[in-house]
Amino acid sequence: MAPNWDDMRVFLAVAREESLSAAGRLLKIDPATAGRRIARLEVSLDAPLFTKSQQGYVLTSAGERLMAHGLQAEEAMRAAAGALAGSSKTLSGQIRIGAPDGSANYLLPQVCAKICDANPDLDIQILALPRIINLSRREADMAVTVSAPTAGKLLVQRICDYKLHLVATQAYLADHLPVQSLEDLRGHRMIGYIPDMIFDRELDYLVDIGIDRVPLASNSVSVQLRQVALGSGICVAHDFTLPFHPGLQKILTDQVSLTRSFHLVRHEGDQRNERLNRFAQALSQGIREEVERLEAEASP
Repeated sequence: MAPNWDDMRVFLAVAREESLSAAGRLLKIDPATAGRRIARLEVSLDAPLFTKSQQGYVLTSAGERLMAHGLQAEEAMRAAAGALAGSSKTLSGQIRIGAPDGSANYLLPQVCAKICDANPDLDIQILALPRIINLSRREADMAVTVSAPTAGKLLVQRICDYKLHLVATQAYLADHLPVQSLEDLRGHRMIGYIPDMIFDRELDYLVDIGIDRVPLASNSVSVQLRQVALGSGICVAHDFTLPFHPGLQKILTDQVSLTRSFHLVRHEGDQRNERLNRFAQALSQGIREEVERLEAEASP
């Protein structure tokens, strides 16, 4: 019996999710069906593909070998579908973007809405996670990152720079000691990321300005800004978030002005996918324009 593509799709989903139930949710089939597909594939190949452990379904050595070929087949199918979809004047189907929550909350909603307006048959999903998106497991079709990965078979494109500054509310500043230098920050409550949950060195802003204690911390940019808006302290904020928080004002701008960059990261195998190429171009252009617009609005 020769293996078929539907069974291979289930195999790839189980290998990535390490669970029949999670793979079933992804493919919109029940776990029992997923299990039967795996069993049928194992019979057709005459080899066990998974072992069940406390961690879930783990690939055997035969499964590892099949995974490499399965990924190649998946990329070929995606490229074929992309080539056909790319011939249309508008984009369609589903595209998932992974992004850290700063860009996911304050940039991607309006950028993606604009792209959808121009492409009514396109479904865009924004996956906001406080960690690096795993493209090899197809958690997303592409990811916006704050640093350029150097490992893996990936396409990396720099999108644009963005600025960050220290911010606080006027009420907080009026009720606490003056902030006229970096040294003065030691007498104030700082708000930032949870130190041991910073997944990218580029996000370790407070260390860069000599702060070693974070009394109020969260792995979410939105939570940090909400805490500052309540008058709870001072944090480093993206300039593009400030138009959404009109009560916050920049401080020490002559002493602290950080610059970071956004990158668009994609699967290397998608470089011939015209549909994803067109979407990536529209997304990158949209992010550049939105950062420029919001930073101009946030300028003193």
